[in-house]
Amino acid sequence: MSQSGEGKPGKPGQVDRAQVKDDGRDARLSFRKFAEHKMKREFKEEAIKKCDVHLKNFGQCAQESGLLVVFKCRELNKKINECMTEHNSPEKFEAFLKANPSELEKRTLRSKTPK
Repeated sequence: MSQSGEGKPGKPGQVDRAQVKDDGRDARLSFRKFAEHKMKREFKEEAIKKCDVHLKNFGQCAQESGLLVVFKCRELNKKINECMTEHNSPEKFEAFLKANPSELEKRTLRSKTPK
């Protein structure tokens, strides 16, 4: 007999693992989540394009610095992080979704309902 009490959700403070697993599965399998994920990936790619100058500068610095990249290129790394934070923030993505609801609707797959 297990002393941990797994699988017995009746105890106070214990999480029903099956329910957590089902909730996670539902979120992963949702067609809307899939469409949002795809749009998020494209949104991130656009942010990377906007920060391309900073990325190239950091890459050049890293090649020249070798193992000292952590110290010599710190400022360039900060610029990349600031640029990505500016263009790839969750707030910006939410605004993007609100500005393009038709795009999300178009990408969301619908299951066929029997007629």
